[in-house]
Amino acid sequence: MKPLFCKTLLLLAPAALLAGCMTPPQPPLDQDTPAQWRQAVSAGVDARTIRAADLASWWTLLADPALNALVEQALAQNLDLAQALGRLQAQRILLGIATAAYKPEVSAGVRTLQDVAALDSYFHASLDVSWNPGLFGAYESSTLDGQAQLLNAQAQLQAAQVQLIANVVQRYLEIRVAQQQRFWLTQQQQLDARRQQLQQLRVQQHIGSADLVQQASLELARSRSQEADLQHHQARAAHALAALLGRSEPDGAWLAPSSAPSLPATAGLNLQVLPAELLRHRPAILAAEAGVQRAAAAAGLSHSALYPRFALGGSLLYSYNLTQNRRSSSNHVPMLGPVIDIPLLDWGRRRAQADADEVQMNNAVKAYRQSVLDGIAEVETALAGLAAQQQRQQSLDTQTSLLRTRAQQLQRRQQLGLASELDAMEPRRLLLLQQSQQGVAQAAQALAWVTLFQALGGAPLPQQALPGATGPLP
Repeated sequence: MKPLFCKTLLLLAPAALLAGCMTPPQPPLDQDTPAQWRQAVSAGVDARTIRAADLASWWTLLADPALNALVEQALAQNLDLAQALGRLQAQRILLGIATAAYKPEVSAGVRTLQDVAALDSYFHASLDVSWNPGLFGAYESSTLDGQAQLLNAQAQLQAAQVQLIANVVQRYLEIRVAQQQRFWLTQQQQLDARRQQLQQLRVQQHIGSADLVQQASLELARSRSQEADLQHHQARAAHALAALLGRSEPDGAWLAPSSAPSLPATAGLNLQVLPAELLRHRPAILAAEAGVQRAAAAAGLSHSALYPRFALGGSLLYSYNLTQNRRSSSNHVPMLGPVIDIPLLDWGRRRAQADADEVQMNNAVKAYRQSVLDGIAEVETALAGLAAQQQRQQSLDTQTSLLRTRAQQLQRRQQLGLASELDAMEPRRLLLLQQSQQGVAQAAQALAWVTLFQALGGAPLPQQALPGATGPLP
């Protein structure tokens, strides 16, 4: 048996030496990105004031403790995020057996059988050993495929986390905007009701017009219809937020009006990342990179199939004649030798598969580059939208200041007896409408920041989710 084992090792040694030099193809990835954001410069942002961003907690820059608490609850209780985390845990487990097919396998079995003449019955016990070392890059390709699936699970977890945080912030802003709009609308309804009353008094005194009464009544009816729409939007956002937090019902405060509504401040928000950081944070790019690795692994496996497959097999068979019982001796048949599978008749099929996998790998490389370009374009678009919202906010601030000054002047004239209460109502109404639009613009600016950080791939994976980490998941 020993000479046979030595001969087998001598036969496999050249093949192992040749196969050890073969690794799966690793195509280069084009990671070229612009040196800076063009829209950040065109929007008038001084590059010297831009500091580095903490994407892991960008929502805290809104300086709203209630929002921070909601995000923490969503990260701990959201079921979609929990599923993505479970898929990552499953891939970590599967990574440990990615190359299990290339480890020695041992099997044992027992059975009874009869000879061809049906004269004797035998008891067979066997112990079989086989080992496929995964030569010509097969082992390395399987390892790469396992790592690629883990990277894809990490990208999916990050995408779920980014989307979850963005949705929580958006739903929270929608609730706060609805509460603020209802607050301004209540004051507007009170003003419209008072104006309608004054117009009716003017008609009774034969100094007014019935058309003005109808106009005041129409504006009051419009205000009430707007309140119903705002209540619907607020309820829809509240129930959506409850679902994000894993709740069956929303908090009562999310559905109620507010006596002192305010929106999160956006003054502390700054662009704090460079274009190259997209390659490390954006989930779509990480998923595309995982796609390249999986395609490279498939190409490596199909390429290794073009070469002969070498394996080492051994068997120990114990046979006992049950019919003759003690009148015959037992037989022990050991066997050890190489198994060689040479692709001859199906080599054309294997070659076609290898060529097709190589084409798919090239496509995956192009998809990765396209994902980088899409990420840059999405961020630039978000920057342009943010700049537009900032300009809109500045214009509304100027208009609000002018309308407030005018309303104060007419109120002062009314106090001096130089103007009537009805004369001062229109500027007050215009000021309320302007403040309402200003609140909508402030919320739109905050939502533009949400879109920007979502495009940047905010909320990167925690350290425990990185490749090779052995600590517990968050």
